[in-house]
Amino acid sequence: MKPELSNKVDFSSELEEIYNLSPDSIRFFREKGYVKLKQVLSPALLEYYGEIITNWVFKLNKLTKPMEQRTTYEKAFLQVMNLWLESEQIKEFVFSKRLAQIATQLMQVEGVRLYHDQALYKEASGGITPWHADQFYWPLSSANTVTVWVPLQATPMEMGPLAFAEGSQHVEIGRDKEISDESEAILAKALKQFPIHETPFDLGEVSYHAGWTYHRAGANVSGEARRVMTIIYMDKDIRIVEPTNEYRTADWNTWLDSKPIGSVADGRLNPVLYQKN
Repeated sequence: MKPELSNKVDFSSELEEIYNLSPDSIRFFREKGYVKLKQVLSPALLEYYGEIITNWVFKLNKLTKPMEQRTTYEKAFLQVMNLWLESEQIKEFVFSKRLAQIATQLMQVEGVRLYHDQALYKEASGGITPWHADQFYWPLSSANTVTVWVPLQATPMEMGPLAFAEGSQHVEIGRDKEISDESEAILAKALKQFPIHETPFDLGEVSYHAGWTYHRAGANVSGEARRVMTIIYMDKDIRIVEPTNEYRTADWNTWLDSKPIGSVADGRLNPVLYQKN
């Protein structure tokens, strides 16, 4: 086990401080299904938590087979979930009121719960992340879900930054498709009707995208890993619905405590992270 960093730094005030989210950003998110926000987190904070997150990703990662033997999904990234359970310092990051408050404002709800976190590390020579919508995997009663995508370094085009099909959260094209070669082929054609936004991320810039917004990422040809931490938020009052595919069943059992269908998604892994006063 790699120990936590010995030189503890207190970033609590930054993680708690309210971000000045403009009405224009909220309107943009509601219309386009995503928004990119600059200077949300400082370089010092990202360096500090990034090192801790990276240590745990490589400690817990179980995907070790050569790239040429992997599926398209496996080539896309190393994926490690609920790191907040492993580290008190990562818990500080995941439970950030600053990040959760932005999610609450964007969705225009009274508060948000944690669905789960996940680190997504696209290795050097890692492949594309195919077009998909996250909520295909989630047995939840409404579209009031959002993911914050936090690069732990500046992310130029050659690293494979996230790309969004603007406004695609309003249509039901391909909502039965998991992340796969098939989803990439079908959705690449179907989404031509939407403007595609694909730009680099500055250090400290993050994005939020709705659960039904279609997104993808290019291959990483930069020669170094693209390190990203994500946190998935849901309306604090959202309810669990009957799973309609095997992945939703797995999520129900794994992240939602197999709570009764129709109940609020308030399992032991789903604390409220922010609530309006």
